[in-house]
Amino acid sequence: MIIHDLPDQMRPREKMAQEGPASLSDAELLAIFLRVGVKGESAIELGQRLLSSHGGLAALGSLEIAQLAREHGLGLAKAAQLAAAFELGARVARQQASRLALDSPEAAYEVFAPQMRHLSHESLRIALLDTRLRALRFLTISEGGLSETVAHPRDILHPVVLHKAYGFLLVHNHPSGDPTPSRADRDLTKRLATAAALLQVAFLDHLIIGIQSQRNEGYFSFREAGLL
Repeated sequence: MIIHDLPDQMRPREKMAQEGPASLSDAELLAIFLRVGVKGESAIELGQRLLSSHGGLAALGSLEIAQLAREHGLGLAKAAQLAAAFELGARVARQQASRLALDSPEAAYEVFAPQMRHLSHESLRIALLDTRLRALRFLTISEGGLSETVAHPRDILHPVVLHKAYGFLLVHNHPSGDPTPSRADRDLTKRLATAAALLQVAFLDHLIIGIQSQRNEGYFSFREAGLL
């Protein structure tokens, strides 16, 4: 059954107009961007297949345009539209986060996890903070391979000093999903803490983003663990 064959109250656009966007499922929201499906598959079914095959909306949003374009039923134009939608959502989230105090690992995890926990490579990012621990801006320091990203303390501290931030929060992800810090993670944190103290800037925390499981909360906080 194609979308036009559905009753008005079940069509994504009409349902959104009557009940608001929050009433739509993830697959229905994707269907609005996709507009049409493929042979034997409606736009809603296509959206559901994409969600199921990649493990949800966050994982789908972490894909590069080239990866999206290879999906049956998408192509470059639709892939670009979806990537633009995900980026708009991420920018809105960052703007909202700038009004919140990143004063706990939980608060930082809520901001960074949707963007980073499903990445297939390591990404090292910082949040520059004011005296109330609100984010002045978010920056990506480096992007790595499957298992590590490389950065020097000077690369991390340069934007902190340049933008005259009170302090900063360092965040990176583990594509494996296990947020346990490696020896390299511990070494970088130790060297960075020493350098930050010399420059008299506050190093609030180093947070490693993973995937929540029965064994962990989805993140590792160096400050919470007493290592910072």
